[in-house]
Amino acid sequence: MLAYRHAFHAGNHADVLKHATLVAVLHHLNAKEKAWRLVDTHAGAGAYALQGDPAQKLGEYRQGIARLWQQTALSGLPPLLADYVEQVRLFNPDGELTAYPGSPCIAKALMRPQDQLRLYELHPTDHGLLAAAFADDRSVQVQQADGFAGIRAQLPPPSRRGLLLMDPSYELKTDYAAVVAATEAALTRFAEGTVMVWYPQLDLRESAQLPVRLKAIANTLARKGWLHARLTVAEPNERGFGMLGSGVFLVNPPHTLRAQLRQALPVLVRLLGQYAGASQRLELSAEG
Repeated sequence: MLAYRHAFHAGNHADVLKHATLVAVLHHLNAKEKAWRLVDTHAGAGAYALQGDPAQKLGEYRQGIARLWQQTALSGLPPLLADYVEQVRLFNPDGELTAYPGSPCIAKALMRPQDQLRLYELHPTDHGLLAAAFADDRSVQVQQADGFAGIRAQLPPPSRRGLLLMDPSYELKTDYAAVVAATEAALTRFAEGTVMVWYPQLDLRESAQLPVRLKAIANTLARKGWLHARLTVAEPNERGFGMLGSGVFLVNPPHTLRAQLRQALPVLVRLLGQYAGASQRLELSAEG
């Protein structure tokens, strides 16, 4: 249950899509002075050393953030991607890509004094690293607890502005049902809140059905519709398995996000695609 550690996958193509979208959402929240609260149900270690043994074992960042890092030296990127790469560059002040900021560190960099960060992580090693990183920061709470169960205590925030981020490993098929149930619970308590779900694109019924189930909930409970973006970068392996890509599903998305992703997704296909059939998909509800 607690075997998964994101350090082996940090900075890969899935992180690029997820974190570029996260940066755009947080920039949108910062457009208003009123405080926001981010609840991260699976926060991980917070940051990752790309030269360390876990990241080097698979080297997935080389087909992810490294490709965008190299591209920025040659020509410009769409604003959504440029803003994201800038956050990674700020985390590597010496100009070399040696570390990767996870969602907690990206959020912390974009927080203002009035904002709040609520982080959940069950893995004991990653929780220890996360807690140490934010030990002296009173605006950040770190709990070694089930993030799905913590939603009830954290939503709605006092300001009625917030983002729920859910990106479990999905190593357990029960994670798919848990994400659906948590989305419904969050919107029942906080109908105007933004919910962001990341999921892997796998040859599994649960993976294919997750966005369908989330659409049904959003169509019933959301105030501002939904948005679904998917990036396919790889073919199945010789056994017919493997992560083909990933998707992000947002309920009550920023109204600016569709245009940003429409511009950015084709660039991600070009830069991150690992075969000729690499593709992207962008859907938006009628209310979005």
